[in-house]
Amino acid sequence: MHACLSMARLAAALSLLLLAGAAAAASRPDYVGTTEPFASDAVYFVVTDRFVNGDPGNDHRDQGGEHPTFDIPVHCADGIDGNIGYLGGDFRGLLDNAGYIRGLGFGAVWITPIVDNPDQAFTGSRPVTCSSSLTDRGKTGYHGYWGIDFYRLDEHLPSTDLDFPGLTRGLHDAGLKVVLDIVGNHGSPAWTMPVRQPQFGQLFDAQGRLVADHQNLPPQQLDPQHNPLHAFYNTIGPVDGEKGSIFDGNLAELSDFNQHNPAVMDYLVGAYLQWTAQGVDALRIDTIGWLPHPWWHAFVQRIRAAHPGMFMFGEAFDYDAARIAEHTWPANANVSVLDFPLRGALSAVFGREGQGYEALAGPLHLEGGPYANPYALMTFYDNHDMARLDASDSGFIDAHNWLFTARGIPVLYYGSETGFMRGRGEHAGNRAYFGQDRIAAAPRSPIFAPLQRIARLREATPALQRGLQVNERLQGDQAVFYRVLQHGRTAQTALVLLNKGDTAQAFEVRRYLQAGTWRDALDGGTQVVRDVLKATLPAHGVKVFVLDAEVRQPALQARLDAAMADQAARDARLAR
Repeated sequence: MHACLSMARLAAALSLLLLAGAAAAASRPDYVGTTEPFASDAVYFVVTDRFVNGDPGNDHRDQGGEHPTFDIPVHCADGIDGNIGYLGGDFRGLLDNAGYIRGLGFGAVWITPIVDNPDQAFTGSRPVTCSSSLTDRGKTGYHGYWGIDFYRLDEHLPSTDLDFPGLTRGLHDAGLKVVLDIVGNHGSPAWTMPVRQPQFGQLFDAQGRLVADHQNLPPQQLDPQHNPLHAFYNTIGPVDGEKGSIFDGNLAELSDFNQHNPAVMDYLVGAYLQWTAQGVDALRIDTIGWLPHPWWHAFVQRIRAAHPGMFMFGEAFDYDAARIAEHTWPANANVSVLDFPLRGALSAVFGREGQGYEALAGPLHLEGGPYANPYALMTFYDNHDMARLDASDSGFIDAHNWLFTARGIPVLYYGSETGFMRGRGEHAGNRAYFGQDRIAAAPRSPIFAPLQRIARLREATPALQRGLQVNERLQGDQAVFYRVLQHGRTAQTALVLLNKGDTAQAFEVRRYLQAGTWRDALDGGTQVVRDVLKATLPAHGVKVFVLDAEVRQPALQARLDAAMADQAARDARLAR
């Protein structure tokens, strides 16, 4: 009897404590950069064909006839060649290495488009050279962006025992979300062929029926009024770069979809709903900047009607923040974007140019910026469409220390954990084959372990994933900033110290510093702080101190209150 009463009293006391904790959490101010669930997951980006060949049985090495598709080298004068043919990477190779990606500290993997591409190398356009761009003669659709049947898997990707749902299930079992790359702007190359080739400039529906055909005609010669097979495509001819975008109907001879034809929207939405139903967690939208805002708004709404809240981010290859920010606004696409303006600054700071940290302050747009929310942007320093980061090993380490502690959702291009093909452009090895042997050797790279260490720290530290950022200093080789998350039951402040210099440096932090016991999240131990925190960082080092407590420091509170007010004002403005 007495024991029962004791247990009842204990339960009542615990309930009161929980209620008191919830009440306290409800009464304190909210400090949060983003509540987007996907912000917890750093993203590893693979060009699937160039990652690992897990199943040679789907290589199709004899495909293409007189225009073969497998292993087409592009010779460079320095002896490091590129390649514009298929090289064998597939779903099996990706799934076999899911543990490798997860073990690095990533929570999601972004894969290039999976839809069917032409079965020959393209004979039109201008010749590909080591340094060329937007040239496609002799190139294949190994990258996936030349869709001809958006309802069918490209035959180079699955195995007899591994289809796309099997891949997504396997990646999920390994703890990885799946980001699918999609294209809404264009299909395959469509004209300039000396002799018309099958599939190029054509489009097939879910039943395999031909629904569109460019017929090797330039856009301005298409006649959609009299030929229904032309109705899927725009008829805009070459555009003077000074008068419009080169992407208006003239992007490397690609078949440019007609955004005014409702059948185009229906076709693409139907195709992508087919794939998203098979285990896709998020979408990366290719060339979002070259279709109008109303089109993307409608497209996104239709996808999210089936998948409420699905995270999406677009590629607008533009270094003007005001322009790419428009895609993030609720009235437009209402998606995140790849942060190209910050990317340009990251290259200047961590690449051979070696600018100081002050170059990063402006592109962060922490307050008063054009984005719907800068904390939900995808941050990166290179990708498959530009030269890889040209940096020393230390430069890569410094870049990763920043990328996984500062605002935004980090994206890393495959091989960057070893500095793979650093400085190389698209046709000069940027998309070179990585392979199982390089994965086995990757932990021996001096870049690998520091990346793994900081990526795992972000994964374990909510403030680094979604907390507001308050800069204490961004100057020269030193960066000091806070990431603060006070939301729900979480109250956490991370203090980040970065040294990108070649010698050890002593840091003293006083501004915005709250008294308390701060734990050293990377190296262990604690530091009891009253009015100053001191630390010595080795060359190219990082320290992260974490305080699990409500914010009470007046100057820091004022900065955080201002940031939240700025976000509220931005939300209200964009809602109008």
